[in-house]
Parts: sequence; structure tokens; C-alpha cells
Amino acid sequence: MPNYHVEFFEMEGGAVPAEEFIDSLDMKMSAKIYRLLGMIERNGPELREPYSKHLDDGIFELRAVFGSNITRVLYFFFIGKRVIVTNGFVKKTQKTPKSEIDKAKGYRKQYIEREEAKP
Repeated sequence: MPNYHVEFFEMEGGAVPAEEFIDSLDMKMSAKIYRLLGMIERNGPELREPYSKHLDDGIFELRAVFGSNITRVLYFFFIGKRVIVTNGFVKKTQKTPKSEIDKAKGYRKQYIEREEAKP
């Protein structure tokens, strides 16, 4: 039984960047990522390398490798054992691009603002 609940960040206009990214990947890679998301639901912050790694300021990356393809999906933890999946990218460089981390932080800021605005 899952201990944590995975949610995909949804933008104001209804777009869901991480889910759209995962679904755009080839079937084997997207299946691998969905399996890893299941591992996060069961293990939460206990999930560590090689599957998950803390990047910066509470932003984590889910790490998937299939053949020579390396894919990362970024997420953060939120109150109530929620895991909010923000965005993803195909890794082409040694370091995770700062722009991707900044995007995840921006989505987190929007998510928190919306949560705090709820009655």
C-alpha cells in the first residue's frame, strides 16, 4: 500500500508538463519512469540513488536509464505525504541543467501559492 501520493503539477492553463513529457517518451522509458514513481509512493524520501537524488533546495530528480538514454523527472515533497512531479528532460550533459531546476522551483512556488489560497 502506498505511503505517499504522487501528483503531477498542473499549470494554470491545464497543461501538465511532467506527465506530457513522460508520455512523449518511448514506451519502455515511460514505463520505467512510472515504475519509479511507484517506488516513490512506497518509499518517499527514503528512495535514494541510483533511483532518486536531491538536487537543490528540496528539489529531487528521479533517475531513469534505458540503454543509452538517460531521463530525469523532477519533483518535490509537500505536506500530507504528497509528491509533486513538476517537469522532466532527457539528460545530455553531466550536470542537471540549472534551467530545469529553476523551472521545478517556479512550479513549486505556483503550487504552494495555490494550496495556500484554498479556503
